[in-house]
Amino acid sequence: MASKVFRPRLNLNHVTFQGNNNHAQSHSFGQVFLHKKTGVSSSRRSVVAAEAAAMAEETIAKTGNSALSHFWREVQGSNNWENLVEPLHPLLRKEIIRYGEFVAACYKAFDLDPTSKRYLHCKYGKSRMLNEVGMEDCGYTVTKYIYATPDINIPMQNEASRGHWIGYVAVSSDESAVKRLGRRDLLIAFRGTVTNHEWVTNLMSSLTPARLDPNNPNPDVKVESGFLSLYTSDETKSKFGLESCREQLLSEVSRLLNKHKVEDLSITLAGHSMGSALALLLAYDIAELGLNKTDHETVPITAFSFGGPRVGNPSFKQRCEELGVKVMRIVNVNDPITKLPGMFLNENFRVLGGRYELPWISCSCYAHVGVELVMDFFNVQNPSCVHDLETYISLLKCPTKTLYTRKEGFDNLLNRARELIFSARSLKSICL
Repeated sequence: MASKVFRPRLNLNHVTFQGNNNHAQSHSFGQVFLHKKTGVSSSRRSVVAAEAAAMAEETIAKTGNSALSHFWREVQGSNNWENLVEPLHPLLRKEIIRYGEFVAACYKAFDLDPTSKRYLHCKYGKSRMLNEVGMEDCGYTVTKYIYATPDINIPMQNEASRGHWIGYVAVSSDESAVKRLGRRDLLIAFRGTVTNHEWVTNLMSSLTPARLDPNNPNPDVKVESGFLSLYTSDETKSKFGLESCREQLLSEVSRLLNKHKVEDLSITLAGHSMGSALALLLAYDIAELGLNKTDHETVPITAFSFGGPRVGNPSFKQRCEELGVKVMRIVNVNDPITKLPGMFLNENFRVLGGRYELPWISCSCYAHVGVELVMDFFNVQNPSCVHDLETYISLLKCPTKTLYTRKEGFDNLLNRARELIFSARSLKSICL
């Protein structure tokens, strides 16, 4: 049975931060603590964690950003972020924020005006996209735009079922940025669900074998059918139709890896919501095909997931770990998307009442992949903030306001409900 984690909540704290409209917004959120039998109160631990984070920030400020060039592999998860999450290391926090802003650029550049000629595409050309969204000094150059085709034959008002702009590929091109990062970084950023067709695709929550490697089909490795469809569907039946999202990505990643194969490289994927699912599928795909293996090294693959759902079954999770895919999941405990799919049948549902093994569970339920950085925020006046990427980023910029902790066992309320349902002792007490 999944290990239990007791998570006491403090009274809500009132915090002001910058929101989407560049004006101060008020959000109330609680703090999450990992219960440890240390004899130290949770409130005292929050103070200690905040002090540790402040001291680390001061150290980084004194040593400069160049510290990242010597520490980038650990920040990218080479040791599964051991001792970097609790408290959250300032270099890791800065990198998470930086990659989150690359994802936010997808939303800022996406054209949602039905009257525009660029409707459901990027507003800007590749050469100026990052400049237009305020990231002119990021040190990256966009090399390719990525389009995904929802495989849905349902007519919807003002929305054709064809390729929509889903994200972009970029590479750290500025030499000063490469020096600061300590390597050449290949970045792929994905936006989350926006269009109606994408919402319908997200509802296709059935598991299907991934079979992305023709030489190793591995039918036990299963992923959510809607995400897989969005990743692999194409328009090749049309005369000028697009290749699949997958083909576009693998072609460009291969090209860039070959171009920079003599350098130290990293492959970083970042996405929000549905984009997190696509990022994880791509990370798995690259590793399964061995595209990240060069004569020089095995290029590390890291995915930063913001408010991401589950993507596959436990066999998919296990295979990702075997392939060395590193995943950092940034989640809000109040964000319902992070509980789906598989709200009930998931990685925590391993046994019935602690007594009966479920041998079919590895094939028929969902499991999260990677290490989790847990946040806890909610605003009664604006409930949608629980899944808003800008809210995630804004609160990450306030390290002394919230405490983050790695979560080993999640959905404890659901776990307790399952124990209540399936434990004979509990059932007997209810009947009495």
